[in-house]
Amino acid sequence: MKRRTFIKDMAVGGMMLNLPHSLLAQANPGPLLAQVTGEDPALITREAVNILGGMSKFVAKGEKVLVKPNIGWDRTPELGACTNPEVVKALVEMCIEAGAKEVTVMDNPCNPARRTYFRSGISKAAKDAGAKVPYPNDYKLKKTPLNGELLKEWKIYSDFIETDKIINVPATKHHSLSRVTLGMKNWLGACGGNRNQMHQGLDQSMVDLAAFFKPALTVLDAYRVLFRNGPQGGRLSDVKEHKTVVAGVDYVAVDALGATFLDVDPSELRFLQIARERGLGEPDLEKVNIEKRTL
Repeated sequence: MKRRTFIKDMAVGGMMLNLPHSLLAQANPGPLLAQVTGEDPALITREAVNILGGMSKFVAKGEKVLVKPNIGWDRTPELGACTNPEVVKALVEMCIEAGAKEVTVMDNPCNPARRTYFRSGISKAAKDAGAKVPYPNDYKLKKTPLNGELLKEWKIYSDFIETDKIINVPATKHHSLSRVTLGMKNWLGACGGNRNQMHQGLDQSMVDLAAFFKPALTVLDAYRVLFRNGPQGGRLSDVKEHKTVVAGVDYVAVDALGATFLDVDPSELRFLQIARERGLGEPDLEKVNIEKRTL
């Protein structure tokens, strides 16, 4: 399946999200979100994806897959500023097991990529699992029509466009501007250019980017949660261990649940309300099927 075919198919899936909850449950009797807690980050990641039907439900044989973690900061895993490397490794392994032709792990960090890729532990974990882990290359930036409400176009790394499927793997963190940084905020790492300009209308920018990229699956790393001094942290006292992973197709619902790990009411987050108004997902957790397991 080519990227454009996938985007068209996902648009049909977006229409399903506008159905009343009772009808949606009838159309898809499985859980909308999987929330798994346990000691082993890789094990709970696998369990969360398996609850949703397994990786083969999202990745077909022969497809190219891009896994997008948060590798934004020069921090070790214990500090919670980047996605847990064991979560990333498990997802790469599952994609390969599902028959993916190629798996790429990539981000455009705020700190120099060679440092963040190494210090986060993600580069080694992803390579050990069989993924390609390229540094962002500005020669691969392409001015791309986003057709958003605010972002009409932006420079996007071609790696994120020339792939069949994208799996978004954000960390769960406090953010000084948006209050939280979860899945929708994670898409800034697919962009080049002066990303600070997006901060002038950050809520809308986040929604515009999420609507464009349309991940096949979102897996939220809430093993270590950076609950203050985000998004880069730097002290162990800023981190709480929730030892949880959340997986779902509805990335708006995933972000809504992720906000609760930071003691933030999802109804207070403007970007979630904008996403609901645009029919991108459901931020009201009372209308979401959540299957919870503890390993």
